[in-house]
Amino acid sequence: MSDALTVEQVWNWLEEIPDPEIPVISIVDLGVVRDVVIKDDQVKVVITPTYSGCPAMREIASNITSQLTRHGIKNLDLETRIAPAWTTDWMSAEGKAKLEGYGIAAPQAAGSPKRCPQCQSTSVEKVSQFGSTPCKALWRCVDCLEPFEYFKCI
Repeated sequence: MSDALTVEQVWNWLEEIPDPEIPVISIVDLGVVRDVVIKDDQVKVVITPTYSGCPAMREIASNITSQLTRHGIKNLDLETRIAPAWTTDWMSAEGKAKLEGYGIAAPQAAGSPKRCPQCQSTSVEKVSQFGSTPCKALWRCVDCLEPFEYFKCI
């Protein structure tokens, strides 16, 4: 590991790691990476699952280890914290925009999507509280009739 390694550089490397379930968004944009600390020759990365028992966390941890090892980090401390619990407030604005561009409605404080990510209509209805993953629900646009997923506000 180079003496010139910075916390910012580690964050940049972590930004390159896509979420395993929604590959258009990075684990940094998703808010799963909570902290990066460099002390002496050790890099500590703190991650928080989107919900306890999230099956993607094992793959996320493996991807972090692979990515940082590839960049020469030999002494990595990867810590998983469940408190405070992850919240959609931790998602970046850029990440939410990437979700919309991918066809997934971004989380809203009101608990339902503002508009269809396909045609932008505000006439939407819930089809099911459950989507392809536990963090998403299935909705449909009343105007274009296209189904879409909504990332639940947690």
